[in-house]
Amino acid sequence: VSTQSTWEDRTGLTRIPSMLLWIFSILVGLVGVVLFFITRPGSSKRNVTILYASQKGTCTKLANQAAAELLNQGVKATVLDVTLFDPDALRQPQLVAFIVSTYEGGNPPPATAGFFKWVEEMSLDFRESKTSLKALQYTILGLGNSDYDSNYNRVAKELDTHLQRLSASRVTPLFLADEQKGSVAATYEEWLKEYTPLASKWLAGEPLPVIVTPTPPEAEAESSEDEQEANGDLPDMEDLAKSKSTAEMLNPRLRASLTKQGYKLIGSHSGVKLCRWTKAMLRGRGGCYKHTFYGITSYQCMEMTPSLACANKCVFCWRHHSNPVTREWRWKMDDADFLVNKSIDAHVGMIKTLKGVPGVQPDRLQEAFKPRHCALSLVGEPIIYPDINKLVGLLHSKDISTFMVTNAQFPDRMDLLDPVTQLYISIDASTKESLKAVDRPLFTDFWERFLGSIDSLARKQQRTVFRLTLVKAWNMTELQQYGELILKGRPDFIEVKGVTYCGTNDASSLTMQNVPYHKEVVQFCRALCGVIEEQKAGLDYGLACEHEHSCCILIADKKFFRNGTWHTWIDYEQFHALVRAGAPFGSLDYIAPTPEWAHFDAPEHGFDPNETRHFRNKAD
Repeated sequence: VSTQSTWEDRTGLTRIPSMLLWIFSILVGLVGVVLFFITRPGSSKRNVTILYASQKGTCTKLANQAAAELLNQGVKATVLDVTLFDPDALRQPQLVAFIVSTYEGGNPPPATAGFFKWVEEMSLDFRESKTSLKALQYTILGLGNSDYDSNYNRVAKELDTHLQRLSASRVTPLFLADEQKGSVAATYEEWLKEYTPLASKWLAGEPLPVIVTPTPPEAEAESSEDEQEANGDLPDMEDLAKSKSTAEMLNPRLRASLTKQGYKLIGSHSGVKLCRWTKAMLRGRGGCYKHTFYGITSYQCMEMTPSLACANKCVFCWRHHSNPVTREWRWKMDDADFLVNKSIDAHVGMIKTLKGVPGVQPDRLQEAFKPRHCALSLVGEPIIYPDINKLVGLLHSKDISTFMVTNAQFPDRMDLLDPVTQLYISIDASTKESLKAVDRPLFTDFWERFLGSIDSLARKQQRTVFRLTLVKAWNMTELQQYGELILKGRPDFIEVKGVTYCGTNDASSLTMQNVPYHKEVVQFCRALCGVIEEQKAGLDYGLACEHEHSCCILIADKKFFRNGTWHTWIDYEQFHALVRAGAPFGSLDYIAPTPEWAHFDAPEHGFDPNETRHFRNKAD
């Protein structure tokens, strides 16, 4: 039974002749669409927007009635179904009124699910700044039915939570109308009485009040559980494994925590997650740094790990250390065929939720249903999965290229690894003391394992990468030691990226002061190339590419500079042909020229000119 099934009968809305109300709603809606394009975000005018999510029309009617009332007060408001609204526009300075219903099972109306999922994922994405919506001021009127207990007005409540996580400011109390008690009309009038003068003040440039909502008891309990995870108060997964060798890697609490963060968990130890760059490129708004550096198509990239467990507790870990930790595999193992097929299914399922999202290009959406690349770097340590070679082989058999990242603690596993498209090791520091401080490894012989992993990388014939994450005041001063590690490992490429600040938590002391500017990353890279040259060991590296948005630079061995241009891009079809042939091959056998726009110091600074740059206006 829909939670809206009898709203019109109980709220008194049918007292208005239905035909006149229908015509009026259509006219106001059309006016709203026109106003949206006249005063759309990015214009110099202040915007007042009313967004509705309706299943049977009640929210639509209320939104249009509110717009009509505002118009009587001299305020023009844009009225839009959330399915027609670009969620990224919430980043702009504006006043938005949400009128949203909760449908069956505590869900939003089916047609609007994409919008609410987008907002939820934005609030949970560690790569998204927690101040992304600080320019947004909003109010919410929720419509629900208290007969549904915990699902009562769930959509409105969760929308409010996600917006506040992103620093948006609610300017009224949260109004929740109860269909069961027949309070929709009365609650609407109370909300309108408070909202109308605020809209006038907003357009006049006057400051609006900010309503701070106390954290409900259930949220506090949930938060304390997350803190326990971060602080290691939950049962250590390694100890759990010792007590029962057939135990699953994820206990119910960790499974719930990861699911809440947007992971699609596969089996008992694996997961996939949709990258924000996948969504951005689906809309023609640019690709990730891997697109700029290596030519992957971001909207066909699947982020996946076959092992959520790791042997380090890095200070900059965006999982805040609630994922399992271990020195070896001691759990039940899911079959590689199962993991590959279910991961693709889950990834494609997440892609399907983007259908109908404003700006998503239909041709790209269709292509996205067929992943062509797998980043085995989502979280954890993928190389410890016992059947990793079979898993990589299955991905290659489907013409899916593989980038694998390892944390340099399992050199024996690296030696046994079959060729992947590109193999990374994380070089988080250059001395034993700083590596212990930054990575906080579980192994007592972590430094020997680290050096052994570098030796193993040097023996690989396929493309190899050192990945450096720069943390100011932690690991940016030991250039000579970094140069010595590069001499030892002789990687094809060195990715140097500024750390991403993931918010305050008890498991890490990092602050925004530890995040380097792009220019500081560039300076570090220039200095590093100078140190390598001074070693006079026959190594010659240069700054090849940059992706300024990600604060990331690619340093490349100059053997990839051919015929006057860089060749850091990958010929993926050639790579798959080489894999199928079964004969040995090397990193220069599947190179492709890097376009000029991707070169370091090009005017585009790593942004593909075939995409449309979307600038986010800052609040005044």
